[in-house]
Amino acid sequence: MNEQYEAIDPEDDFAFEPKWGGHAPRGGKAVLNRVLKEGTRVPLFLGQTFINSLRDVGYNTTTSALCEHVDNSIQGGATEIRVYFHQTGRPGAYSIDALVFDNGRGMEPHVLQVAMSFGGSMYYDNREGIGRFGVGMKTAALSMSPAVEVYSWTEPGAIYTMTLDVKDISSKMSNLLELPEPQLLDALPSSVARILTKPMVFPRSHAEQDLLADDEDELLDRMGRSGTIIHIPDCDRVTYKKAQTLAEDAIREMSRIYRVQLSQGLRLYVNNRRVYAFDPTYWDLNARHTHVEGIKEKRSRLIKSWPEIQVPVSENSDSTAPVAVRLYMLPIEEWYDLPRKTLKNDLHVFDGHTVSFMRNDREVFSGTVRELAGAGHGDNDWLRIQVDFGGELDEAFGVAMNKQGVRPKKYALDCIREHIREEVTRVRNRTAQFRKERRAVDSGTKVSDAERRAGEADALQAKPLPSPSPTTKEEAAALEANLRGLAVSLKRKDETNEEAFERIKNSKFITTFRHDEYWPFYHVDYQFGKVVLTINTAHPFFSKLYDPIAQLTANGGADLGSHSDTDEYDAGADTSEILVALQMLLFSLGRAQSQMSLEGDNPERAKLFEDLRREWSETLKTQLTAL
Repeated sequence: MNEQYEAIDPEDDFAFEPKWGGHAPRGGKAVLNRVLKEGTRVPLFLGQTFINSLRDVGYNTTTSALCEHVDNSIQGGATEIRVYFHQTGRPGAYSIDALVFDNGRGMEPHVLQVAMSFGGSMYYDNREGIGRFGVGMKTAALSMSPAVEVYSWTEPGAIYTMTLDVKDISSKMSNLLELPEPQLLDALPSSVARILTKPMVFPRSHAEQDLLADDEDELLDRMGRSGTIIHIPDCDRVTYKKAQTLAEDAIREMSRIYRVQLSQGLRLYVNNRRVYAFDPTYWDLNARHTHVEGIKEKRSRLIKSWPEIQVPVSENSDSTAPVAVRLYMLPIEEWYDLPRKTLKNDLHVFDGHTVSFMRNDREVFSGTVRELAGAGHGDNDWLRIQVDFGGELDEAFGVAMNKQGVRPKKYALDCIREHIREEVTRVRNRTAQFRKERRAVDSGTKVSDAERRAGEADALQAKPLPSPSPTTKEEAAALEANLRGLAVSLKRKDETNEEAFERIKNSKFITTFRHDEYWPFYHVDYQFGKVVLTINTAHPFFSKLYDPIAQLTANGGADLGSHSDTDEYDAGADTSEILVALQMLLFSLGRAQSQMSLEGDNPERAKLFEDLRREWSETLKTQLTAL
């Protein structure tokens, strides 16, 4: 045996001394010492330390913690729920009390006592509703404050209350901690009644606040026959320090999480402001996006639904349960040109709500899921996937006890992806094609300098192109009619027919765009003295070269690379010149092809150029896609 280790003689007195931290609960120390030294019976849970530990269960945000109470209210049959953030104190030292009121069925005294115990639930493992375990109400409240007060009534004027106080429980010396009997009150404490009857600090305008009651006498009537109040005073652990930020976050998240219930008539208020449903799929016509000014199309397009995709309830299980999946495409054609503020701030198109998981009509996750929607990309902004499942699939989708997100098992995602992959790809491709075409059209207005400069340089060319020269009024009128027809076919977005005609009439070189999988990367027509260059947005030439340069130009050349502060360098100007030069390269090619095809009216030469264009296009496509 290595001499540096000394064997312990079993006859020696040996005792392990607990090394607790300085803030460990005093009552817990007493119980543990009693167990170690006196050999008393060991409780399954050391309550004094257990309840302290529950403060660190961990909720992502204050809103997610309060959602536990809203869940309970909904499960309790509430039709009206009010969430409050009551702010007092000075700037920089605000104190926040949180409160949740509902008009649900309330709890009898013995039910209230069970509900205040950990694991006590009237719905334990019932997977048809929202709650399952009987711990959410307590852990959520204690994650925000060391104390929580609950008031519940099943008949007017008979309010039963109980309090969980971490400091009080931590100081108890008993091995067995029992809950006290609920206390009977005939009225709410003034601190609670004040929150329910007075305007909040936020919203600042009292006119924006719809109070539950104007005074305490009216409050008793408004509380109704039954209901429950969760009061969480002196919150020391909240996501934000101001009531305004807390309320704004709660409104934003709860409007989406409870969109089904809100659309069905649930009245939910945050700081006396009514919350309306926000549907990230934009399918619900009762949701708030339908009231955004300036939008004509109010609904997304349901591409396809899969009402019953069977998913095993656990890995390798023979038992399955159905999952309903719906794939939507936002109305990109109608919304694409809306002001950025409308798309971003009012419609929230770019907030990343690509995939939404709904458990029993309550959202448990919204965000990006690459396995279902593909890699994150701008095209994903315009598609939505909603996955609806029941509580029997909690293990398959990794739903946590506190309902904060999902961790789907691979087999569950594979089952869904197998059904929806092709349709998702089609939506992404349609979106990509539309965005390319629109960028091409938009960039067309940015490269008009190339058309102008090519036209100015044409007078210097050694061989002029043949141009129509009408000698009579009839010929001039015919030429104008032809140009007007050409202008209509080449009209850009937001251009009137007359504006298009003026542009075509005054331009010798014209750029237009087309999306065609079977076309070469460019096409040239010479019509009525105009060289019309068509660029194919479906060809890799556009996506690999032309479009990236156009986007760099639009962004001021921000992605070109770094340059020292002493350089006199204008990246935007450089990329603009590159884009102009690229288009003039194509113009020169088109002009030369037009001129040589017209000389001698030789069909064989024209066919030779056509064959060359196609062969060149295919060769370029192969090389670019092989990169």
